[in-house]
Amino acid sequence: MCPHQTTCPSAEATDREAARVVASFPEQGWSLLCNGVIIFEDTGELLPDGSTIAPHRGPARHALAA
Repeated sequence: MCPHQTTCPSAEATDREAARVVASFPEQGWSLLCNGVIIFEDTGELLPDGSTIAPHRGPARHALAA
């Protein structure tokens, strides 16, 4: 349960990435959020129930110019 005021979004919420970072490991490319979600530098996610969210960042800027 999130101890923050206002409460962080749950792991099931669509805005789950807005939860606060409680542990960061930039040298390994991931961070643990207050709601139990692990987010990766490539924008992929590992949810507390073991399910995954594929990386979802947009196309590179140079690809948009082509």
